[in-house]
Formats: sequence, C-alpha cells, structure tokens
Amino acid sequence: MDVEWALEELRRFIGLTKLRQPASGGGVVFMGDFASPVGRNDDIVAAAQVVEQILDRVLPRWRTEVPDDGKERWVRHHQAAIRAVTALERQTELAERLGDNAPSISAADLHPWIWSAARSLWQSGHYREAIRAATIKINAETQNRVSRRDVAETDLFKQAYSDDPPQPGKPRLRPAGDDGGKTAKSLRRGVAALAEGCFAALRNPSSHDEIQELSEQEAVEQLATLSVLARLVDGSTTAQA
Repeated sequence: MDVEWALEELRRFIGLTKLRQPASGGGVVFMGDFASPVGRNDDIVAAAQVVEQILDRVLPRWRTEVPDDGKERWVRHHQAAIRAVTALERQTELAERLGDNAPSISAADLHPWIWSAARSLWQSGHYREAIRAATIKINAETQNRVSRRDVAETDLFKQAYSDDPPQPGKPRLRPAGDDGGKTAKSLRRGVAALAEGCFAALRNPSSHDEIQELSEQEAVEQLATLSVLARLVDGSTTAQA
C-alpha cells in the first residue's frame, strides 16, 4: 500500500465529513443537534468510493466495529478514517511497543482467489464461512484448470497431480518447474497432500460441525494455508493427452 497516498485520501475525507452546526441568525436559533458535514454530498460520495477500499485494507471490520449515529451523516466513515490515519501513522511504533515487530500477515495480500472469496464474509466476522468460501473457490479454479466437474476436492487433486500421464478427459497439473524428476514428483504428492489436509482439517469442520467461531488470528492462519495451495495451483501448467 502507498501509505502517504492513503493518508492524504483519508485526511481529505475527514475534512469533508467533519460536522458543523448551522449558524443561528435572523431570529432563528437552532436548539439540539442539527450538525451536517461541511463538504458537499457529491464530493463525499466520490471520496468514499476510494476511502472505503482503504478502510477495508487497514481496518477490515470497520463496518461492524465502528459505531454510527444513524443519521446518515457519514459518522461511521469519519470515525473509521480517523482510526485508520492513526493506525497508518503509528504502525511501526505500535509493532515495536506491543509486539516483537515480527512480520505480519494481511488477509488482503493473500492469493486473489482466497481473498476475493472470503472478503465479504471476513468483514462481517463470519470467519468459518470465509474459510469455507475460500476452499470452494480453490476447488472451482482447479476444476477449471483440468476442465472437469466429475471429481472434486481431495479426489480432484489426487487425479490432477497424479504421476500418471494425462489421458483423454483427464488432464494433469504440473507445478512450476516440473521436469518429471524425483523432486518434481515429490512436489506433486505434496500439493495433493496439502489439498487433502485443507479440505479435511479446514473445510470440513467449517461446513459440517456446529462449533465455536474461529478467532481472527486462527482464521487468518487458515487463509494463509489456503493461499499457499492456491499459489501452487495457479502456478501449475495443464498437461493434456
């Protein structure tokens, strides 16, 4: 992310959505809360198109965690933008003060298949459903690569990454750099095994069990695992008979 650009957009939006009370005068006195944003509504709407995407990256759950006043005055957006500015300005300091400054994982930076499938559910706090949606996306993209709908999930990956040569109606997937050697065959087995683990340990519990919602940390770790699998599939070539 271009932090300086994001900060400029957020600060501009904060200025547009700052609330201002109407001035009393001419015998008219305003009693109560009649404040409205200082910016024109058209300008605010246009700026919000960009700012919302910045907020989704910096504060993925801002829509549910930041309160609104219910008066359609852009209060939630305004408060979220202030929080985002603080987060961006002080991210290095916070990492140093509150943790060990270790590398962090952003869900939005995972493989596009994963985040595009999980995004809306993630932002509403439905982490298990987000995981499930991501596995569905990987399955669908892998089916597309081999033009098959008759197999799915674990069986799909076992056949797609089989060491057997491709057959009519049964193409194979070969990881990047696959030269048919010992290491390449090991990688094929690894991809199939990783897929089996993802469907068995991540997808199945999210789909079949009535169990407690995942924490955000647990969920992002699971999404990262799925992202590894997605990159392996996306980088594979299709071998036809």
